[in-house]
Amino acid sequence: MKKVVFVMVLFAFMAVAPALFALEKILPPPEVPVKGMVTMLDLGSVSCLLCKMMQPIMETLEKEYEGKAAILFIDVYKNPGEAVKYDIDTIPTQIFYDSNGKEISRHQGFMDKESISAMFEKLGVKN
Repeated sequence: MKKVVFVMVLFAFMAVAPALFALEKILPPPEVPVKGMVTMLDLGSVSCLLCKMMQPIMETLEKEYEGKAAILFIDVYKNPGEAVKYDIDTIPTQIFYDSNGKEISRHQGFMDKESISAMFEKLGVKN
């Protein structure tokens, strides 16, 4: 009896699994780094408290640096392969790339607006 129930649950999961991962297929993660631009990649999750605290900062910076630097976000809970790809073990993690696409710096945890702006300035991006 237990084996039958297990098989039924397994088949039910197999039927539903494609729908669970459909969003990842519809919205693939962005290409990182953006070619020819200083890029900041923020790896986190919409359900992470520190990530939620950074969200308004990220939105402000996106407006302030529009056309000057790329600011990207990847939700590693929705895209678990990206955590492996970028070799992160803590969220949020910010990775900064120069305009040639070379990784310059990493930061783990909450990062305030002033620190992000200072990193952009270090990479030659003026606000």
